[in-house]
Amino acid sequence: MQLSNKTVLVLGANSDVAKEAIKLYIKEGCRVIAASRSTDELNAFAEQQGFMANVIVQYFDATAFDTHQQFYNNLPFKPNIVLYAAGFLKNNEQAMIDWDGSFQMMKVHYCGAVSILNIIVNDKSNTSLEKIVGLSSLSGVRGRKSNFIYGSTKSAFTQYLAGLRQYLFSRNISVHVIVAGYIRSKMTAGLDLPESLMLEPSFIAKPVVYTPARFTIVPGFKWKIIYTILRLMPEKLVARLP
Repeated sequence: MQLSNKTVLVLGANSDVAKEAIKLYIKEGCRVIAASRSTDELNAFAEQQGFMANVIVQYFDATAFDTHQQFYNNLPFKPNIVLYAAGFLKNNEQAMIDWDGSFQMMKVHYCGAVSILNIIVNDKSNTSLEKIVGLSSLSGVRGRKSNFIYGSTKSAFTQYLAGLRQYLFSRNISVHVIVAGYIRSKMTAGLDLPESLMLEPSFIAKPVVYTPARFTIVPGFKWKIIYTILRLMPEKLVARLP
């Protein structure tokens, strides 16, 4: 896909991967609408990078479902490309006893995505919509006792995107999911994760922006192997995983 002069809507634009993707979109000559609750931080990022002429910052709260239609209606430009990168993490032990934290993950990763993406794809007047990309996680491939609440929200998001891809096939709108492993980011800061498996946000951003034709994209050869093993592993062996 030729990216020059495309309008890209980035939802959850304050994430580390989203910011790296914005850099690449701008490099390719795109106009970016960066949407997040953290508008001050996004404005500072755009100014620091020298992107003020190419980035429009908008307030967006993935969990404020009743505002999504108005948010979309008020966009200065309708998108050719949409990236949903909003994220929230509560560790599993906390999530098991903190319903608000669990529900927040559900709202950010799944409910909010379904709400805004349904609005976007139901706008048949936007005949320029070409591509939707969702940032998901390897945690959603199989349920594991260490992170099954977070993982279940990512799994639901991935399945939604899979169905959306089929739904939009006749309109020639492609849908892709980035199934990422451990990313060095604000969200994972302080977690005890294996250094050899950590991926940089800039590495993840490349397949986000330059998406291959397939639906599921797993960045990093080590994570491709892990993804395949997880999908094929018998349940009795998955149960022994941390």
